[in-house]
Amino acid sequence: MLQTALTVVLLIGAIHLLIINRKKHKRNKQLYELLDQSEDLKRTLAMGLYYRFNFKKDSETGEFTDQVSNLFIQQVDYEFEGFVADVMRTKYGGETTVTGTIGDYGVDIRHHRDDGLYLGQVKAYKNNVSFDPIAIIHSNMVQEKAEGGFIVTTSDFTNQARKYASSLNIELINGEQLVNYLIEGLKDEEKELIGQPKEA
Repeated sequence: MLQTALTVVLLIGAIHLLIINRKKHKRNKQLYELLDQSEDLKRTLAMGLYYRFNFKKDSETGEFTDQVSNLFIQQVDYEFEGFVADVMRTKYGGETTVTGTIGDYGVDIRHHRDDGLYLGQVKAYKNNVSFDPIAIIHSNMVQEKAEGGFIVTTSDFTNQARKYASSLNIELINGEQLVNYLIEGLKDEEKELIGQPKEA
């Protein structure tokens, strides 16, 4: 009798958990669809990334110079680089390393993928990025015989930058594309948690 009651309770608990997980999955799917369809929302999120990772600090004291709400998350050094490294690893697989400031020659991220080494630079800018970081990454790619490179920004790129990078195997990822990569990664993580295969 006790064993039967325990089995019924466990069965009810399992059914309840399954229903909750399905509701959560449905709610998340609706959120991802909304994010996928709204270009304005993606641009807003890209702008938010700029502000999230770009608080101004005093060069001598390291203290934040902007007075903002405690609600805002203030970055620590190389946090944006780490964020982008995680997004790129989720998108392309492989292993990423944030280089820091020690002898990086303008390379912020080293990304070892199945097909080789990719070098990246990140810019938490509100203005469009010029061709200068592309030239730096390309120079490092030649020096290290890397397969390719990438520049990631919270803003966008100038037309000259896009033209310059077009034949160099350097991927230019603006703020909106970064948000897309982040959303794709979140979708894949959720699918992995519920046992569905990742999208190709």
